[in-house]
This record gives sequence, C-alpha cells and structure tokens, in this order.
Amino acid sequence: METKTLDNATEKAFKMPTVYTLLFAITALVVVMTWFVPAGKYDYMTANSQTLIEAQDVANYSGGERLLPVPGSYTELTSNPQGLFDLIAAPLTGFSEASSIILFVLMIGGFLSVTIRTGAMDASVFAMSQRFAGREQWLIPLLILILAIGGSTYGMSEETVSLWVILLPFFIAAGYDRLVVAGMILLGSGIGVATSTVNPFATGVASRFAEIQLGDGILLRLLMFVIFYLITCVFIMRYAAKVKADPSQSLLHDITFNDQFSKQPESLAFTKQHRLTMTVFFGAFALMIYGVVPWEDIGVTFIPALNWWLKEISIIYLTAALLIGIINRMPEDEFVKTFIAGCKDMIGVALVIAVAKGINVIMNDANITDTILSWTESAVVNLDSGVFAVVSYLAHIVLAFFIPSSSGLATVSMPLMGPMSDLAGVDRDIVVTAYQLGSGWINLFAPTAATVVAGLAIANIPYGRFFKWVIPYIAAILVGSGLLLYIAA
Repeated sequence: METKTLDNATEKAFKMPTVYTLLFAITALVVVMTWFVPAGKYDYMTANSQTLIEAQDVANYSGGERLLPVPGSYTELTSNPQGLFDLIAAPLTGFSEASSIILFVLMIGGFLSVTIRTGAMDASVFAMSQRFAGREQWLIPLLILILAIGGSTYGMSEETVSLWVILLPFFIAAGYDRLVVAGMILLGSGIGVATSTVNPFATGVASRFAEIQLGDGILLRLLMFVIFYLITCVFIMRYAAKVKADPSQSLLHDITFNDQFSKQPESLAFTKQHRLTMTVFFGAFALMIYGVVPWEDIGVTFIPALNWWLKEISIIYLTAALLIGIINRMPEDEFVKTFIAGCKDMIGVALVIAVAKGINVIMNDANITDTILSWTESAVVNLDSGVFAVVSYLAHIVLAFFIPSSSGLATVSMPLMGPMSDLAGVDRDIVVTAYQLGSGWINLFAPTAATVVAGLAIANIPYGRFFKWVIPYIAAILVGSGLLLYIAA
C-alpha cells in the first residue's frame, strides 16, 4: 500500500463512455444528418490511368485504382436518407467491408500472444538491466529506443504493462524516481506510436482507409522518429540526472511509498530459446518493412519492391508465430490456445474498426460524404498546403481525446480526410502522418488513455504529478510536430 503526505480528498470523477458508445452515437447523429444534408457526388479520376469516372457511375466502379475527386465537379443526387434499420446494420456492414484489416489485426494478436507467452520479452529487458548495472543512465536511452521501435512497428502499448514490475525496482534501487520509469515506458513507446512507420493499428488502418500503400510517407515518419526520440532522451535523462544527484528535486519527493517496488526484481534467465524467439520476432517486422516499402518511389532502384499488403503481412505473422512455437517446443494445444487467446484480445480492436466503419457506410449509402467535401472545397482549395496539414493535425488532436482508439479514429477520419487532402493538393500520406501525430501525442497523457492510467496506477504515481512533469515536454513536441508537418506539406 501507499501512504502520502498529501490531503487526499476524493471526488466522484466523470466517467467517459466507452469508445463503442461514442462511435455508435456518432453513427446515430450521421443517420439524422442524412435527412437534412443533400446527397451528391463528385466526378472522380483514377490515380494511375487518369480515367474519368462520372458522378453517377462512381458507386459501380470496381477497377481497384484509387479515385481522386475532380475539383468543381460536384453534382447533387436524389436524397437517400437512412433509418433505424440502417443504423443497426451499419456496424455489421462495416465489419464485412473491413474484413481484410480485421483479419490482419487478429493475426497480429495471435503472434504477439505467442511471443509474450514465451517470456522472451521480459527476460531480454531483465538481462539488459543486469548488464547495465552501475551504468543505468545509458540504459535509459537504450530502453527508450527499444520501446519506440516497438511502438513504431507494431503499436507496442498494452504489452508494456509487465515492464513496470521489472523496471521500477531496478531504477528505484539505482537512485531514480518512478517518473523516470514512467517516462521511459509511456513516452518511449508513445513516440514510436505517434511516428509509426508500419504500425498495423495506426499506419496500417489509416493507409487502408486513405487508399495508399503502407510505405507511403515512411521517410518523413522516420525523420520524425529520430527527432522526437532525441528530444525524449534529453528530457528524461536530464530529469533522471537531477533526481539522482539530489532526490529532493523529484516531483514525488514528498510522497512516501511502501510497496513491492522497493525490492529487487526476481531473476529472469535469458536463454538460447529466448534469443532465437526475439530474433524471429524482430525478423518478422524487418521482413514486413522490406515487403511494404515502395523502394522505387523513394529512389532505391537496386532493391526489388514486393508491394506486399494485408494478406502477405498476415502470412508473415502467422508463420512467425508458428516458428516461435516450434523454437520454444510449445505443445500443439498450448500453441493453439495461446494464439486464439491473442486473437480474442484483439476482438475489441476489431469491433471498434467495424463500428467506426459503420459511420462511413451510412455516409456513403446516403451519398453525403461528397456533399461535406463540397462544403469545404472552396476553403480547402485556396488554403496553403502547409496550413491544411496543420489544421488536419489539430483536428485529429481534438478527435483523439474523444476517440482514444487509434484504429477507430483512423477508420472514422481517413475516408473523409483523404479526398479532402486531394482537393487541397496535399499528399494523402501527409494526412495519415497528421492523424498519427495527433492521436499519438494525446494518448501520451490523456486520462482517457488506458495504458497511461494503468501504468500510473501500478507505480502509484498520482496523475496530477505525472501531468505536471510531462506537460513542458508535450508542449514542445506538439509545436514541433506542427512545424514539421507544415514544412513537409
């Protein structure tokens, strides 16, 4: 238990509805809008063959190319208002239309579950902490880098919960406070998610609904990854050095803790099987990156582009899970149960995608998506491209507070923001990056972010203290992200 020198007056806090309720409420609101918003369509041009698809023929187009709206071509159509039956059916239709991305998410869940079951992740972190005993200050940037790579490649977030129990005793014994550990875990994985390169839950979903390749915009996001990684290291390491030199400088110095984290962690052996497991684990992500990056588009002609997408990546993760099971001599029934358990853990994400996709189903069936685009066309066409990128970024910051699910937010916003960026003359990958940054930074500190609340609860860190500590850092990266987006656009 924890005892504090603070006066703990308890208040009944407002409880946010679940993301499912919020998304369904938005769907209901959109259904009402279909009775008042006129129906209409743009003419569209195919991205590659430059074939014109007239407004009345867009719904029947099945050529597979990405369609770009033709500015000034908006035409009103006969209204098709939606009703109660359409409202209830929307998430079901959404599930069907998003089935490929949902299957992909389930495969990721099974792969991660099998990997975590082996204990290789925790053992590798413990082995590093022991190797850096007495040189803990250099373990800080290494752990931040590893967690950031995890966030960037597979959206590492909930998986970090077990790391608190390992890292807290080690760093407390070394003379640091709990905020140092909170920074490494929450900010480390968070910058990776915000600047995701191939994260399936952010970049993957957003790219799918923006109708671009997963590797589009990867160089910009890599640059941002490096910049924000360095900023994060400086922020945490400066605070850590100050606390170690003078414990009274800790923002938690007036709180007395009496919990299990004052003790050294139990030893975890890092075996040969663990090494092979982590080799396959990181190898799977390396292979995915190789397969999805459009090498020729970024000027690399000596590497053949494979143009892989959801089916091929799903095969990678399924194969990697099987290899990890074999390496660890996992019995067949245990492997199947573990893999299915991982899929179950992702059902929530799958349902969020389905319900969010239902919003787009309603808008498309009622033909009001292009109407909303037409209302913004005059402002967007005359808007500076950099300003549009920043406005998109700010809009996603606001939306992310109410829709903390990165997959849900991408599913809601990208079908609208993608075509809007075409009208503004901005590449769609810029909008995907703006979404990632807006969603990622909010989820670093928002009380609606489950991993923040859970991690702080494990460490017994008052949310107010964490917020006070992290807010200068958040302000810096929020402004920095906007500037980088403006320049990139």
